[in-house]
Amino acid sequence: MSDPLAVIAQLPGVPEAVDEARQAVDRLYRHRVLRRASPAVSTESSLRGARASAAVEGVDVPLDALRRDEIHDPVVQGALRASAEMGRMGATWRKAPRQVLARLHSVAAAGLPPSVLPGSTDPSLGRPRTDDQAADPLGLGPAPTAKEAAARMDGLLDLLAQPTKAPALVLAAVVHAELAVLRPFGTADGIVARAAERLTLVEYGLDPKSLVAVEVGHLELPYADGLRAYLGGTPEGVAQWVQQCASAVTLGVRETVAICEALQRG
Repeated sequence: MSDPLAVIAQLPGVPEAVDEARQAVDRLYRHRVLRRASPAVSTESSLRGARASAAVEGVDVPLDALRRDEIHDPVVQGALRASAEMGRMGATWRKAPRQVLARLHSVAAAGLPPSVLPGSTDPSLGRPRTDDQAADPLGLGPAPTAKEAAARMDGLLDLLAQPTKAPALVLAAVVHAELAVLRPFGTADGIVARAAERLTLVEYGLDPKSLVAVEVGHLELPYADGLRAYLGGTPEGVAQWVQQCASAVTLGVRETVAICEALQRG
């Protein structure tokens, strides 16, 4: 049986980037604060990750205001709900990823007004779009047709069902990119894509305690440029995206170390 993810994992520059990210996560997990405060660190990381995910979509809000529950923007609230939902969907992700993605979309898009949904007055939460139009907050260009998106989603889900020798980070990067560029639901797809990436990193063993604020890393990097490189479909473009995801993990580790240090200071 072929292993396309293993092929991606060996593209030039990818093994080194993945190894660097893994080493950064390993160092984080040795932080002394995690012996007593791992759940608190995970909670704060998830909050910062949700804020960053909304910011990638163009809605950047202060973290303190988010803590005080002063932000009611639907994109931000959707990112927060998706982040919270991840903790309940982990065991299902390997067995029924389609179900998990539908649930993530249901919570991420629940507060969006119908006018945000192109060509529809019905949000159809959790259901693949039937319209060939989709929201494009990143300026990636026209989305694939609904038929093409559905076919590629089937391929992605088949890929998730196959055993692979590729590291979790490579799988997470491909899941993230496919969801972000296919825009299978038509709205809130970026929120779903970043939640699915983080869930993959957790459930496939790189970050089992969900400590790494990988979304913060994506916010600091040229996110849309990385996705455009992936969209090109060349080995170089795909490698560039995977390396960017590895950098996002490393930057996310830096953010989580800052959380640990703040807790250590009291």
